[in-house]
Order: sequence, then C-alpha cells, then structure tokens
Amino acid sequence: QINELVALIPHSDQRLPQRTKQHVLQSVLLCLLASGLVFFFHFPHSIAMDDNGIKVVKVTLNKQDSLVTLAIVATLKIKSSNFYSVEATNLFSQVQYMKAVAGTYATTNVLLIPPRSEQLVNFTVKAAEVGGPSSYV
Repeated sequence: QINELVALIPHSDQRLPQRTKQHVLQSVLLCLLASGLVFFFHFPHSIAMDDNGIKVVKVTLNKQDSLVTLAIVATLKIKSSNFYSVEATNLFSQVQYMKAVAGTYATTNVLLIPPRSEQLVNFTVKAAEVGGPSSYV
C-alpha cells in the first residue's frame, strides 16, 4: 500500500516546478479554445433563400372570359453557410394576384446542399385564371 499513496503538495510549496501556474493556465486556455471551436463549427448557421428570377413560359388568353393562364418557371437560390451538409425536404411556392392565390407548387424531393455552398432550384408554377371581368388586366 505504501507504493499506492499520493501526496498532495500545496500550491505555495517551493518544491513545485517554477512554471506550474503557466502550464495549468495554458492547458485551461487550450481546452476553452478547443471547445469553442467545436461549438462554433457544429452550431447551425442560417440558410438564405433568394429569388433568382422568374420567366413566363406560356401565356394563354381567353378573350371570352377575360382570363389569362400563366405557366411560370421560377429559380430559387438556396445558400448554406453551415460547415456540414444541409438537407431540404419540402418546397412550397404560390402565385398571388390581387391577394388571391392563383397557383401553387409543392414538392417533397430531397435536395442536399454541400457545406458552405449554394444550389439553384427550378420549378414551374401554373397560375390559372388570373384576371376576370372586374380586374385591371
């Protein structure tokens, strides 16, 4: 049992090595820095979505009913500033005309965005019956 005993030496004891305080402080700072970096790289950052343009592909005019039908191709830019891949599972878009929903688009295709990059998503929305007898079209 004598070989297994451990002696505790007070901090003010002169027998301690000269740089003990410095080594302890460096170890604590290194651990704080490492944990801060791990937290920063694993903490989720924002995902930015921007409209990258709209193109009208097909316009159909019904003169009798004064209705316009549009087939719109839109591009959505999704930018991830995360340090890991992000998965977009649902996309929903709608076309509004005079505060009324004229068309919708929904998909459940999975989109995988690599770390710190952006992806363009193209989708087509059919806006049926835009306008009417009382509209300003």
